[in-house]
Amino acid sequence: MSDLTHTARRTVLTIGAAALTGGAITACGGGSGERAPQGEASGAATPPATPAPASSEAGAPASDKTLTKKADVPVGGGKVFKEEKVVVTQPKAGTFKCFTAVCPHQGCLVNKVENGSIDCPCHDSKFAIADGAVTKGPATKGLAEKKIKVAADGNISLA
Repeated sequence: MSDLTHTARRTVLTIGAAALTGGAITACGGGSGERAPQGEASGAATPPATPAPASSEAGAPASDKTLTKKADVPVGGGKVFKEEKVVVTQPKAGTFKCFTAVCPHQGCLVNKVENGSIDCPCHDSKFAIADGAVTKGPATKGLAEKKIKVAADGNISLA
């Protein structure tokens, strides 16, 4: 074999091997083009994205958006605000409470407040309107309380 043929063959084999190696590395990288955050392995299971909490926490600015008026929250009942993912209750006349509307059992939104109970439609968990405590499982944790402002004009907003 001539030196020219031998050199050309070696070059072709080297380029081919490099292409195969590059393809194998790319295939192992996950293929999405996104890099995993530091401390996480690529391809590791990640929990579903959780929406930002509706209430202000950790020094975040307070929300002045009115949720409802006092007159619209029945005594012994409440109202669910799906967009804000909160429920406002009035366990006794003039006392207003606010809780997350996300059921701690499996993350469904509660859908109604009646007969002194906040109800989750997914697995029929029930929570007390006065403190968000579980009154009927399968949920084992109560609804987290959220802070609200009740203004003199009767408007209720997240604090």
